[in-house]
Amino acid sequence: MENGSQQWRFQGNKRLNSKSVISIRGIMDMLIRNLSTDDPRPIIPLGNGDPSQFPSFRTSTTAEEAIVDALHSTKHNGYAPAAGVPSARRAIANYLNHDLPYKLSPNDVYLTSGCLQAIEVALAAITNLDANILLPRPGFTTYESRAAYENLQVRHFDLLPDKGWEVDVDAVEALADENTVAMVIINPGNPCGNVYSYDHLKLVAETARKLGILVIADEVYSHLTFGSTPFVPMGVFGSIVPVLSLGAISKRWVVPGWRLGWLATNDPNGILQKTGIVESITGYCNLTTDAATFVQGAVPQILENTKDEFFSKLTGTLKEAAEKCVDGIKDVPCLTFPSKPEGSMFVLVKLNVSLLEDIGDDLEFCMKLAKEEKVIIIPAGMAFGMKNWVRITFACEISTVEEGLRRIKAFYQRHAKKQ
Repeated sequence: MENGSQQWRFQGNKRLNSKSVISIRGIMDMLIRNLSTDDPRPIIPLGNGDPSQFPSFRTSTTAEEAIVDALHSTKHNGYAPAAGVPSARRAIANYLNHDLPYKLSPNDVYLTSGCLQAIEVALAAITNLDANILLPRPGFTTYESRAAYENLQVRHFDLLPDKGWEVDVDAVEALADENTVAMVIINPGNPCGNVYSYDHLKLVAETARKLGILVIADEVYSHLTFGSTPFVPMGVFGSIVPVLSLGAISKRWVVPGWRLGWLATNDPNGILQKTGIVESITGYCNLTTDAATFVQGAVPQILENTKDEFFSKLTGTLKEAAEKCVDGIKDVPCLTFPSKPEGSMFVLVKLNVSLLEDIGDDLEFCMKLAKEEKVIIIPAGMAFGMKNWVRITFACEISTVEEGLRRIKAFYQRHAKKQ
């Protein structure tokens, strides 16, 4: 039979095509493809939150030695239990308990392949027919894409830039209905660089309780704070509302490639057990892949033995880089920011395209910037639902941050409208 007349019964999954799945990786790939091959200057990577390539952000020797010890022990070469290696679950529970008014048990912790898989587990566990979830705008793209894949309907509540990117709790109440099952908060904030206060998180918890929904707290940047507001985990309010807290060693230890994350159920009242959420989490873990067993085996040594000096140095480096970043932004007239970053690795910046001659929006700005200056920053319209904003990371060498902002300033000067 001629190949042209053959009728095939299969076709690609439309929920996985490029128009349906928006990811930072995909956006980064698009920008990188637009780089000029004729420009000999090095690329300035101010796009994603992976500073592991830079010497100033090397992980702790304790973490490296823990991986080596786990490998040499030959105890972690086999399959791990679906919820994770027991010693790792216990170590993570103890690590999280330092900040909580009650105690998690190892059974409250589920290990995942990075925080991305923790998001997958959380959303799969709460999905039911006609269910909807409330997501922050701006927020992390994976929630939107994963919700679409799970057929979980999405509604957006705004974060308020003039109030330190706080949750608009009135909007949350207005959006929720009888089919709303959860809301997501990201603290410290990605893409905004904000850190929520104790009082604001308590208000969020009380609002969620009033609506009868759980809170998914993305805390992958936990403790990476360098402003006046300390990190408070949402689990502190677990007695008010059930919380699924998501975390990882990726950011605080600067090892995103090790792919070790977790989901923890913060629920001293046992509501998640009674409503079947715990059973759903367990069921999903039985279906999916695991974090690498040898990395799980290294977790107790990593969490228990890393010195405070390592964390202090890391946050000090981030603080200095953030200050250099905002100073550089002030020198670019078309860029402004509502508040200085106090945590995570990013600042969300408003783009005033009216000051530019031949650039119509944030995507065009970022594409041309990549092509002309070899600087990568993220267009927030495509990535975070914030048209004419851009996300800049300062998690790199200070000299790289300074060079990146110099190039952005030169780019502005070349494209600025003539007075």
